[in-house]
Amino acid sequence: MVRPKRYAHILRVAVLARDIARSQHLDAERAFAAGLLHDIARDLSFPELLRLAPAECDIDRHHALAVHGRAGRALLERWGYGDLTVLEAVEDHTTGPRGSNPVSAAVYIADVSEPGRGVNEHIRELAFKNLTAALELAICSKVHYLQGRGIDVHPRTLAVYQSLECSKHR
Repeated sequence: MVRPKRYAHILRVAVLARDIARSQHLDAERAFAAGLLHDIARDLSFPELLRLAPAECDIDRHHALAVHGRAGRALLERWGYGDLTVLEAVEDHTTGPRGSNPVSAAVYIADVSEPGRGVNEHIRELAFKNLTAALELAICSKVHYLQGRGIDVHPRTLAVYQSLECSKHR
């Protein structure tokens, strides 16, 4: 369902999410599974993504990247996949973890910092020491980057951001 280049990214995310989870004494198998599944819907057409995950806001209506996590979850549920921890991690990898699912945090961080991207090595390194701090840095960096360029931030990402300490210092 994905192109070879995306598949290579998926494998790097799965391995990194597993390694981060192990370092933090989390469920490494679930982190690996969520990493393998996180971009399952990424290469679907935009109409198909919206069919699986109807738009919740204007950003969703105009940007396929914003909905592919929710669409991936919907697709997995249609296929009968039922691990809620993994499903939540797949859904939230695009907008940031909601709630207290550390597997979601590991996958989110792995997705934004896997070595093939060539960026965010400092976030990746921090995740092995302090998952919470790495997640806050990843979310805050994303929001500040988008806002600094006048790009709208997804409401789900903004909600996660507003719950973090870094948002109170802006």
